[in-house]
Amino acid sequence: MKATKPKLQIIVLFQNLIDEEPYYALSPAPPLPGILLAGMTPPIVDVEVLHEMVRPVDYSTDADIIALSFMDYLAPHAIQVAEKFRKLGKTVIGGGKFASTFPDMIEKYFDSILIGEAQNVWPQMVKDAVNGNLKKRYYADPSLSLKNIPPPRYDLVEKKYTAPIVTETSRGCPHTCTYCQLNINKLPYRTRPVEDVINDLKNTKGLPFYKRKMAMILDNNFSGDMKYSKEVLREVAKLKFWAVGVQISIESLRDDEFVDLMSKANCRMAFIGMESLNTASLLSVQKKQNKVEEYKSIFDKLHKRGILTFTGFMFALDEDTVEYYKNLPTALDEVDNSVILSSIAIPIYGTPLYDKNIEEGRIVDYNISHYEGDHLVFRHKNLSDQEIYAAYKEVNRSFFSLGSIMRRWLRFIKKQRINESLPQFLLKIIITTFIYFKLSVFQGHHARKRVFNSVHKNEHSLSEGIILKEQFT
Repeated sequence: MKATKPKLQIIVLFQNLIDEEPYYALSPAPPLPGILLAGMTPPIVDVEVLHEMVRPVDYSTDADIIALSFMDYLAPHAIQVAEKFRKLGKTVIGGGKFASTFPDMIEKYFDSILIGEAQNVWPQMVKDAVNGNLKKRYYADPSLSLKNIPPPRYDLVEKKYTAPIVTETSRGCPHTCTYCQLNINKLPYRTRPVEDVINDLKNTKGLPFYKRKMAMILDNNFSGDMKYSKEVLREVAKLKFWAVGVQISIESLRDDEFVDLMSKANCRMAFIGMESLNTASLLSVQKKQNKVEEYKSIFDKLHKRGILTFTGFMFALDEDTVEYYKNLPTALDEVDNSVILSSIAIPIYGTPLYDKNIEEGRIVDYNISHYEGDHLVFRHKNLSDQEIYAAYKEVNRSFFSLGSIMRRWLRFIKKQRINESLPQFLLKIIITTFIYFKLSVFQGHHARKRVFNSVHKNEHSLSEGIILKEQFT
């Protein structure tokens, strides 16, 4: 009788330790790391992927090996999860940007840490784990190319996700925004072979028909190399997706050819780091590529081509004022972006923004689990905590009210013109309407669940595996 293979469970963590109850997001698409890692896994193990965004960690799993992928603010939670699994006799591996950058802070809680990008290291780690000779650390060579990365395992994505096809065309970003985690030990901007990207997008076996027709390109900056990204869009257009989503930097949208190619590829949503309507605040974090005065015209350019604008937006940037917040709901309505993803500015540990706040003595909360965009962890130059939280709550309440959602949708629909066959036009309207309301419900739900009513205080324990203050100073 053939022996049963060992089992590997890859867990992409999402929950935050401050929650009294788990929070499950209504995200339409999964994050990439878990299914990408599964695609790189050699066939000597059976693989399962669990996204904590949509279901809880299962400590009763029959998996022999647990791989945890986590962001910086989830490090305390990852430590707790790792300790529980190790007590159950599981082999636990940690990885991700935070584990790669600060392995000394978490290594003792894991059997092994993957430092760097997984594609050239992960297969050997799995083999060593199965054979019982796992090393404490594995280092990836940062100079290796992004060629021949296996396609993600879309067949392992939970059914709750509407659009399971997610991939990347590049890594890194050419910009130097001081709040960005990519600017800790910055690597050069690199692209994947176009044929590898297209191979990912065609690897849809086992998915229902309608889930094969939508895709997300989850680059940190899809438009970092315009010649390359245009080539990708030309090839993606041949796949005839119903809808494609991209993450881009706003200056790329000054290029009309690029915008037209997005339209021809059936891009129906563009995530853009707008961040602020205050020029002084943008300059304070070195986001020089954004020009507030052109937001409205650029968003209008996209909307007329049937492309929704999903924009990142930050509160508590250094030059924000009471007057700015007073006028913000009206200003957001005037620039007419489709959906916002709002957060309080985060001085992520190790970034230039964090270093600046440390130098100025403005960090007031050293609990890393609060560095998620819902807590104010530093003292603002001009505003009280109450003023910031009040603005955060009011903008979300106003923006995601039913009346505001409907007005933005009607404005978007009125801009559409029939430049294709009638069936194609109707499909565009149906798909963009579906995406718009899906995103609006997702972000509105997040705001209701995660935006706190008043001033946040450190009411929760800083023990039980928390990364302590002395490691932060």
